[in-house]
Amino acid sequence: MKTTKLFVILSFFAFLNFNCTNDQSDEVYVFSYFTGNGEDGLHLSYSLDGLNWETLQEGKSFLTPTAGDDKLMRDPCIIKGGDGLYHMVWTVSWNEKGLGYASSPDLIHWSKQMTIPVMAHEAGARNTWAPEIFYNEEEAYYMIFWSTTIEGKYLETQSKEESGYNHRKYYTTTKDFVEFTPTELLYEPGFNVIDGSIIKENGEYIMFVKDETREPAQKNIRITRSKSLTGGYGSASEPITGDYWAEGPTVAKVGDQWIVYFDKYTEKKMGAVASKDLVNWTDISDQVNFPKGTRHGTVFKISMEELEKLKKAVL
Repeated sequence: MKTTKLFVILSFFAFLNFNCTNDQSDEVYVFSYFTGNGEDGLHLSYSLDGLNWETLQEGKSFLTPTAGDDKLMRDPCIIKGGDGLYHMVWTVSWNEKGLGYASSPDLIHWSKQMTIPVMAHEAGARNTWAPEIFYNEEEAYYMIFWSTTIEGKYLETQSKEESGYNHRKYYTTTKDFVEFTPTELLYEPGFNVIDGSIIKENGEYIMFVKDETREPAQKNIRITRSKSLTGGYGSASEPITGDYWAEGPTVAKVGDQWIVYFDKYTEKKMGAVASKDLVNWTDISDQVNFPKGTRHGTVFKISMEELEKLKKAVL
């Protein structure tokens, strides 16, 4: 009888230990971002609660940009791929036809930076802005998507304001970052659109985009949905952000709610909205605290062990 009781007690404590060591508290949120015009490269901050963010390495850059003619590193988007590596894409210039790419096993040591010429085939392409990357686990490929203005296209939404930029979203896919599928149109919502970010929930792909319409000014974040990653996105929702200009959405599940972080770029600070159902949104901008000078990027998770290595890294 005593042996049985001892076994039950030991089993109970083993169960508690298993759940503690596998609890999600072992993970921490990391935010990749740029400062200024993106000249000095990749910056990282972290958060334990998804609301309060602290700089890593006292705000020093983790990676100096070398790709592209202008050598900028704006809009850094980082995901962890099926190969266990962190893959990053970014904007290398205001007006080039390619985007930047590099990979890393630990966010400290990075591969040689390369420029992927995704719009080189388009004579009228003016830019390649805010690339993002999504890993399709079922089919083991990566989709890179971004916004480009092509001269002479979509004239019905053309404005003379803001240098006449008039973007639509395009994409390419790859399995190895060596060979890429031909660039194709991803989303044409009937308005000037930039800054897309995609999550998958309940078998549906949900893309958060910025309505970049200047006349009359929109400058807000909206949502579009599809059953397919590479197309079929429907009409955009009503804005989920408020009466301010917002851009660069990125999304994380924090507890039982989704948080969309974005750049209130005219106010030079970050903002956020939250939702439990991805339909009804509440502005929680007054609850988030980011390091001064943070410009938009991507939120993702790493382990506490990885965080400690980032803190101790010698750059």
